[in-house]
Amino acid sequence: MVQLYNLHPFGSQRVVPCKQEPAQFCCGRDVLFVASAAASCRVEVFAMRDGGCCEPLGSFATLGPVLRMAHSQAGDYLVTVEEKSKATFLRAYMNWRCMSAGSTRVCVRMVGHKMEESYSETLKEQMSIVEMPLSDPPLCLSCCPVTGDLLVGCKNKLVLFCLKYLVINQNLTVLDFERSLILHIDNLVPVEVAFCDRHIAITTDLDVLILKLELVQQSADKSDECAHGVNVLEKPVAGGPSTNTLQLELDEFIICQKPVELLGEESKLCEIPITLESTELPTEDTKCFEVQYLLFRRFTPDQSPFGFCEETKLHSIQLLPVYHRDREETENKRELLSLFCFFSLPHVGYLYSVGKLVELISTYQYSEKSEQAVLTPQFLHVITSESLQCFTVRCSAAAARDEDPYIDTTVKACPPVALDVCTLRMQLFIGPRAICHFKNHIILLTKADTEDITERRKPARRILSRKTDSIQSRTNSESEPGWNLYIINTVSTVQLYREMVEYSRTYENIKTESCIHLLSEAHLLVRAALMDPHLLKSDEKLELLGAFRESCAALGDCYSRFDTKDYHLALPYYRMSGLSMTEVLKRLFSESGDIQTYERGFIFYLTHSLNEDLNEELSEESANKVLQIFAVADPVQLPHILCSPCMRNVCPVTAVKYLQKVEKIMSSVVLTLTKAFMALKMGDLTMYEHEMGSYNETKLACGFTGQPNLLRLHKEGVVMPTEFAVHLKEMQPGLLVAATVALHENSKIELEEADTFFKMLCSNCENTVPQLLLDFWEALLLVCSQEEILQELLLRVTSLYVQRILKKQLPDTKPLRTTEDLINSCSHFGLIFPWVTSITSVESPADKDYHEDISKLQSLLCSQSINITSVLPVLEPLTEASSIGLAIRVLCDTRLGKYEEAIDQLLRGCPDTAVLYAHHELKDGNRAVWWNKLLPELCQRIRLKGNDCPVLISSLKETLTVVAMELELRDFLSLLPEDGTAAFFLPHLLYCSQRKLL
Repeated sequence: MVQLYNLHPFGSQRVVPCKQEPAQFCCGRDVLFVASAAASCRVEVFAMRDGGCCEPLGSFATLGPVLRMAHSQAGDYLVTVEEKSKATFLRAYMNWRCMSAGSTRVCVRMVGHKMEESYSETLKEQMSIVEMPLSDPPLCLSCCPVTGDLLVGCKNKLVLFCLKYLVINQNLTVLDFERSLILHIDNLVPVEVAFCDRHIAITTDLDVLILKLELVQQSADKSDECAHGVNVLEKPVAGGPSTNTLQLELDEFIICQKPVELLGEESKLCEIPITLESTELPTEDTKCFEVQYLLFRRFTPDQSPFGFCEETKLHSIQLLPVYHRDREETENKRELLSLFCFFSLPHVGYLYSVGKLVELISTYQYSEKSEQAVLTPQFLHVITSESLQCFTVRCSAAAARDEDPYIDTTVKACPPVALDVCTLRMQLFIGPRAICHFKNHIILLTKADTEDITERRKPARRILSRKTDSIQSRTNSESEPGWNLYIINTVSTVQLYREMVEYSRTYENIKTESCIHLLSEAHLLVRAALMDPHLLKSDEKLELLGAFRESCAALGDCYSRFDTKDYHLALPYYRMSGLSMTEVLKRLFSESGDIQTYERGFIFYLTHSLNEDLNEELSEESANKVLQIFAVADPVQLPHILCSPCMRNVCPVTAVKYLQKVEKIMSSVVLTLTKAFMALKMGDLTMYEHEMGSYNETKLACGFTGQPNLLRLHKEGVVMPTEFAVHLKEMQPGLLVAATVALHENSKIELEEADTFFKMLCSNCENTVPQLLLDFWEALLLVCSQEEILQELLLRVTSLYVQRILKKQLPDTKPLRTTEDLINSCSHFGLIFPWVTSITSVESPADKDYHEDISKLQSLLCSQSINITSVLPVLEPLTEASSIGLAIRVLCDTRLGKYEEAIDQLLRGCPDTAVLYAHHELKDGNRAVWWNKLLPELCQRIRLKGNDCPVLISSLKETLTVVAMELELRDFLSLLPEDGTAAFFLPHLLYCSQRKLL
C-alpha cells in the first residue's frame, strides 16, 4: 500500500500584513485575529476574502499581552486570556465589527451586569468588552461551535459560561454570559480543553479525558443533588497507582504510570472524580447535569521512541463536529450528526469518534517531531520543525454511517472507516511554529532562527509561489529572527479530486489495491465536501455531485475489473453513480476490448441488476453480449438471466443454442420453461409443446416459482403479464391459475398484484372482474392458511357472486371449477342444506343461467369459514330478490342465531320449508323454538286463513308430532289452542300420554 501520494493540496500563499510579530492568532467566521507579541498589546483584525486575499479591518487594544484566544462562530465574539501585572484576566470582545466602520467607542462591563435602557442603546455603535472574573487563573479555553458557550480551564476545575441573548428592545439584542456550572476535578491541571455540544475534551501533559454533560430530568427532591452532584469513582484503574505511590521514593527514581486506554463505560474507572457545582440562579428552566465518561487515555514518556522523555507531551486537542445535511437550520441552531476528537503526541496523532460510538478511527505516524496539528473535515494538517504535512482523515466515512447505519448494502456503500491513512503532501517551510484553519485556508506562522534566514534565498526551498500584498510594510533587522504569517490556500475539492483520479491510473495495472485506495480517498474527499452545511452555491454543489457520481463509477470499474475480496462493492458503487447497465457495459468493454475472462465483481453486478425488476431494456446487441458473458462465466445462470425484463430484445435463436448447451450440464423445470418461452418468441409451437410436455402440470406450476419473470414483469411499479402468460391464458388457463397460486404462496406476487395481473391479461376494465381472476381466488382458497388473507378472499368471491347475480352477468370464460368441485376439494365451501335447496328449487328461467354463482354463494354461506357479519353489507342488495333472497336472508339469520326471525321469514315466504328447516336447524339447545315459536305461529296463521291452507296444516301436524315427543303431557296441553278442534289434536295427545306410560 502506498503511504505517500505526492499530490498538491496546497495552492498559492499570501503574507498577512501584520505590523507586529504575532503571539496568538485565530480565525472567525470570515476574519483573522492576530494578537501581537510586542508590548503594544493589540489585536489586529483582517478580513478573509476568496482566493486568500487578506485586508486589514482595524485593531483594538487589549489589557495586556494575549496568552490564549478563541473566536466563537455562534455569537461572533472573541475571548482572550490576557496578562497584566503578573495577573491573568478573562475577557470577551463583543460587537467588535463596529470598529471597521470607524467607531472607536468601547464600553467595559462585568459579566451579568444589568444594563439600563439609555446605556444599552449605545451598544449598537461600540465594541463591548465583558470581563469574567475567576477565583483561579485561567489556563485554557474553548468555545462551543454549536451553542457559543464558553468553557474555561483552571487548576483542578473547569468553568462553564453559557451564552445569553438579552433582548433589550425590538431593535437591540445584547450578548452576555452566565456562569452556569463548575466541574471540580481533583489532581488535574488542564493544559488544553475542547468543548462542543456538551462534550468536553481535556488534556494534561500525558492524559486525555473526554466527558459529556448529560441532561437529567430534575425533580423537586433532587434539586440540591443536581446543584452539587458528585460523581466519585470507587474502582481504580487496574494497575493504576494510588496518590501515595506517585510521590518520589528516591531522588534518583521516578515512578511512571502505565499506559491506559479506557473506552465508553470502562472510562469511569480512570480514578478522576468530578464534582458538579451549579452556579445558575434557580429558575423553572434550570438544567440539571450529570457526567458521562467517554474516553480516558494515559500515555507514558517512553511511548515516543524518537525523542527524550521530557519532550513527550500531548498537544492539539480538538473536537470536530459534523452536522446533518439538508435540514432547515439557522447558523446558531444546527443539529449535530457526528463528533470526532483529535489529539497528538510529538510523533503520533490519534483520531477518535466520540458521537454514537466511542472508537479509535485512525492513528497518524509522523516522519518527524510535530509542533502542532489542526483537524478539518477533509484533512489533518501537521507542522513539524521543517514542513507542513497533509494527511487524509476518515471523518466523512464515519459520519456517513452515523447518518445511515444501513449504508453498506447492495444499494449504497462508503469506503471503510478503517481504511489506511496516507500522506498527501509534505511541503517544506522554514520554522513552522503555529497553525490554524479557516474554510479552505491554512494560516501558518513561521519563525526562522537567524542562521536560517539566508536559507530562504535558495530556490530549492521555494516550493509555493509567494504573492505578497501591497499593504505589507515591515522590515527585519539582521539580528532579528525572521517571521511570517501566511495564508495558504488549499486547492478546490474538485481540482484535488481530479488530481487523485489521474494519479490513481499509474497503479491500475501494477497495484490494484493502491488504485482502489486512492480512488476511495478521492471519494471520501468529495463526500466530506458535500457534508459541509455551508455548501449553498448551486454551481459548486452540482460540480461536487458530478464528481461524487464520477468517483462512484470509477470505484465500480475497479471492483468490476480487479480480482479483490470486496468484489461485491461493484454493485452499490455503480448504483450510486447513476449509470445504466448499457453505460456500464460500454465503459468496461471500451477500455478492455473483447475480454475472455470476467471478474467476480462484474458478474455479481450483472447478475443482481438483471435479476431485479429494472425498467431498462438492453438493445439486442447488448443483450446478446450479456448472453455471451454468462455463457462463459456462469452458464448455469442463463435461464434466470434470459427471463430478466432487461433481456426482452435478446435473439431467441441464439438463446436456445446456449440453453441446449446448458441442458447437457444440468436440467431443471426452469430451464425447460425458459426454452419453451424462447420457442414462443421464435413462433416454434412444435418445440414449445415438446418442452411443455416434459413435465406434468403440477411440476410446471411449481417451476414458475423458480423464475416468476416467465409470467409477470414489473414495469414502473406495475405488474405486467408476459407473452408466456398470454399464451397460457388461451391454451392452458388451469396451469396459469395454478402457477399464479404457487407464486402467491411463495411470496412472489401479492394479492393486489395478482388482481392487476389478471385484469391486464384479460383486457378488462377496472370495474370488471374477469372469470380467470375469480378462478384464481377460488383456487387460492384451497391452499391459503393465513386467516387475514382467507377472510379477504371470502369477501371478494362473495361480492363477485352477488354482483353477477344482481347484474345478470355471465362469466367471460368458462369457470375452471364447478360448485361440486369446490365442495369436494375446499373446506370453505359446504354442502348446501336441504331446506336451502327446497327454497330455491323453483327458480325463474332467468336465474337458471346464474345457477352456478347462486349455488357457490349458498355453499359458502353453508360453511362455517366465512365471517357472516363482515359480508352482511355485501349480501343486503340480494335479499330483496324472491326465492334466492329468502334463502340468503334465512341463512344469515341462522348463522347469527336468530332462529325465530328465520322461521317468521319462512312462514311468510315459503311455509312448506319451515318444518324442513326446523328439523335441520332446531336441535339440541334450540329445540324449544319448536313449541315456543313454530307451534304458536302455525296455529295463529291457520286461525287467520282457515282450512284453505293445507301446507300450514301439514306443517302443524308434523310440528305436533315433534312436540308430543319432546314435552310432558301437562306442558303439551298448555300449548294447545283453546279454539282448536279436539279431534285434530287428540291423536297427538294420546301419543304423548302413551309415551309417558311406556
